[in-house]
This record gives sequence, C-alpha cells and structure tokens, in this order.
Amino acid sequence: MTETMDGIEGVENVGAAVDPGRSRTYSWNDPMASFAEGAGMSGLDYLQAMAEGRVPKPPISETLGFDGLGDVAEGRVVFTMTPAEHHYNPIGSVHGGVYATLLDSACGCAVQSLLPAGDFYTSLDLSVKFLRGMTKDTGQVQCIGTVTHMGRRTALAEARIVDANGKLYATATSTCMIFRAGDK
Repeated sequence: MTETMDGIEGVENVGAAVDPGRSRTYSWNDPMASFAEGAGMSGLDYLQAMAEGRVPKPPISETLGFDGLGDVAEGRVVFTMTPAEHHYNPIGSVHGGVYATLLDSACGCAVQSLLPAGDFYTSLDLSVKFLRGMTKDTGQVQCIGTVTHMGRRTALAEARIVDANGKLYATATSTCMIFRAGDK
C-alpha cells in the first residue's frame, strides 16, 4: 500500500521538494522601453520589428515560453509555441489558460497589425473553444490570428491553434476596442 493524502490512496511524496531536473529560469526586457520604442511605429511595423528581434518581445512571451512571432502581415499573425511540462495543469495536459493566452495574443496582434502609429487596442472579450488536449508530445503548434472585421471603434478577430499536421486544437474569437490617437 502507498502513502495517502487526505484519505486518497496512491498519492506519494506529497509536498516533496521540486525535482531539480525540472526547473526553468527566464528573463525579459523592460516592457515599457519596448512600448516606447514602438510608439511611433504603425502596428504592422512594430510587430515586424518584434518578429525580427529589433524590438524585444513582451514578458508574457518569456513567461509562457512562446517560441516566437513568425509571419506578420496586415490583418494576420502567426505565433509558435512548443508545449512543455511547465504548461501542465493538475490532470497532465496543457492548461486552458495557456491556450487562451496564445489565442488572445494572436487575435489582438492581428488587430494591432492594422493600426496606424499612435492607435492602440485592448481586448473586450475572448470566446475559446477547446477541441483537444496538448501535451509535451504534441510538438510545436502554430496559433494563427486573423481580423474578420475592422471598424472605427471595434474590431473582430479569430484565431486557431494547429499542429504541424494541421490538426485543430482550439479556436477563439475576440472583440477588441480601438483607441484612435486623435480621439479624446
């Protein structure tokens, strides 16, 4: 018989020290310096500079371990990520919050790619549909974000997460509020 925790048989080493082979260290640049550097650029130019490494990635990219921002075009962006154990929830698969963050990033940046210098956006909502679980064995995935409607005050974008074989893992739609430089 194994040790128990709160009467649950089979749970061993609860509260044990973290396995030193399973650690992660990362660093990031000052996000406000990056923002200031991109303030005079159009959204597309800013995202392309980020994809090319001329402007630092935002801290969330390092925190969640995004591989990068790949394709950037007007109304379309592609993020890549390789799922790993540090993304896991308690049931042994990538946490839904990781999916949601990746999808929200792709939707928002797709909108940003259409904004002129001085304009910015924020997400108003995000609706996510989880279709299948990701694990460390999934391999690199892409999250493709596209704008489906761009208005003066709001934009609608959608994103999807797919693996190397095109298998769909999740989809999302997002409404973004647009803040125009000339508006008060």
